[in-house]
Amino acid sequence: MMSLRRYTSFLLLLLKKEKEKESRQSLGWLVMESRRLLNGVAGGVDEDLRGNEDGHQLLTPWASSVASGYTLLRDPHHNKGLAFPEKERDAHYLRGLLPPAVMSQELQEKKIMNMLRQYKVPLHIYMAMMDLQERNERLFYKLLIDNVEELLPIVYTPTVGEACQKYGSIFRRPQGLYISLKEKGKILEVLKNWPERNIQVIVVTDGERILGLGDLGCQGMGIPVGKLSLYTALGGLRPSACLPITIDVGTNNKDLLKDEFYIGLRQNRATGQEYAELLEEFMFAVKQNYGEKVLIQFEDFANHNAFELLAKYSNTHLVFNDDIQGTASVVLAGLIAALKLVGGKLSDQKFLFLGAGEAGTGIAELIALEMSKQTKTSIEETRKKIWLVDSKGLIIASRKETLQHFKKPWAHEHEPMRTLLDAVKAIKPTVLIGSSGVGKTFTKQVVEAMASFNKVSHRHDKQILVLIHKPIILALSNPTSQSECTAEEAYTWSEGRAIFASGSPFNPVEYNGKTYVPGQANNAYIFPGLGLGLIISGAIRVKDDMLLAASEALAAQVATENFEKGLIYPPFSNIRKISAHIAANVAAKAYELGLASRLPRPKDLVEYAESCMYNPVYRTYR
Repeated sequence: MMSLRRYTSFLLLLLKKEKEKESRQSLGWLVMESRRLLNGVAGGVDEDLRGNEDGHQLLTPWASSVASGYTLLRDPHHNKGLAFPEKERDAHYLRGLLPPAVMSQELQEKKIMNMLRQYKVPLHIYMAMMDLQERNERLFYKLLIDNVEELLPIVYTPTVGEACQKYGSIFRRPQGLYISLKEKGKILEVLKNWPERNIQVIVVTDGERILGLGDLGCQGMGIPVGKLSLYTALGGLRPSACLPITIDVGTNNKDLLKDEFYIGLRQNRATGQEYAELLEEFMFAVKQNYGEKVLIQFEDFANHNAFELLAKYSNTHLVFNDDIQGTASVVLAGLIAALKLVGGKLSDQKFLFLGAGEAGTGIAELIALEMSKQTKTSIEETRKKIWLVDSKGLIIASRKETLQHFKKPWAHEHEPMRTLLDAVKAIKPTVLIGSSGVGKTFTKQVVEAMASFNKVSHRHDKQILVLIHKPIILALSNPTSQSECTAEEAYTWSEGRAIFASGSPFNPVEYNGKTYVPGQANNAYIFPGLGLGLIISGAIRVKDDMLLAASEALAAQVATENFEKGLIYPPFSNIRKISAHIAANVAAKAYELGLASRLPRPKDLVEYAESCMYNPVYRTYR
């Protein structure tokens, strides 16, 4: 056993050597030797002599943080792999730790993409991407930015849904913070365990309603992780400013509770006061630890909690619910753009929704707000053009007493309609929107009915001109298996006249010798740019006018060549430019409303937004 006196003498000798600069690496060696010798003092045996140590022996997990050599190669924030040039290999003690070849970031990217394209199973590509993110952060984001249309369905919907379902089995390293009922009373301490202090955006879920897959409990962490990857890749927020969080209050998923690999609390969901108190403590702790301007994005909470949390905290925190507000904003943008294909104004349309939950009512409300803004009429009046169908049929005034509060504004006078087909035939909508989370509900009869009465005859200059009106059909439910109909079904059953967009991606469709390219009403168009706009303006609250500003900015980015293909959304290949324009519009609205704290206002908000965006190109180290 080494005595403390001998240990102290050893340290003094090494410090003297460091002072004399006999070896630049001696400080790193000092840390490692100190760790080894301290374990020797604590355990009574030099670490090198332990052999097969007892797994139950108490040890202190001493850690070192030396940004050189072996440690540097295992730091995903700074690791460049084979891209370290010769000079940096010498300066940072990497000689021998890497093969001799030096490879550019572009060549690394090409190699990784070649590897990913060999996989046949999307979940395997997802796992490889997550491994890359944990190994080389900048290469991960370079890959995602440069190949966004190919990789977006992997890191986001639909593959992220399967990843959440199997998260316990594929779990390797923790990503983000897990705050469970066990942490009640000490959430602030848990937040301080996160290594980054300057957090700008938090995406948080309680896992109760993951996509259309239901209650996945603690395994819902895949959603905040995926969303924040897009905040960086598409919106330009730096990775260190993003924090994914899962609130674990249990799960009512019996299969997960019986799964030996489940990573969360093995109990039924906490509700009522216990749930409310945990969320209250969380919201207070976030504000206390990160300040007034941290954006908190609620993700995949069940309806009853989602609406309540948004209403409760929207006046005290910078909060945003992507399922309610983000979906609404991206759908409204598509509808504004679609008017260039069908003609007329938004107020000329008649809307029918299948689904009256977070997404459906959120979209409906934002459409009503935009129509109210354009026509200068009351929102109560514009709501009358919007009809909703839930699991019990058309929402009408006679059902008002039994409706949840968020459905009541949509209860209009009408006779009862039990099925969607009956409602379509009675209402004769020009726009059909699915947000039900139930697949195959836009049947052939429903789509054919939409196509049949969307024909308009106009008399002009004593001649009859028949205009073939295009029914707008949006099947928004995720993942792909839950989509209300496929792109092929929409185009075929409408005889090629439908303007179609979906929540999950579909391939182009050939019909009668023509190629139809379906759009994707993907929230990733909106939330990264919206978040960037809030941050660059220093906004302290999110208002509906900011969501309208985001929708209008996105719709303005749809080019003529996109319309010629029937698209109502621009291609994702331009998403960072699109996000910059959305951010500028949102920031301008924040300044206009007096909610911006970053002063003075930049002269060119688009240019300023682009200048603030994270660039994943490798940096040069001294």
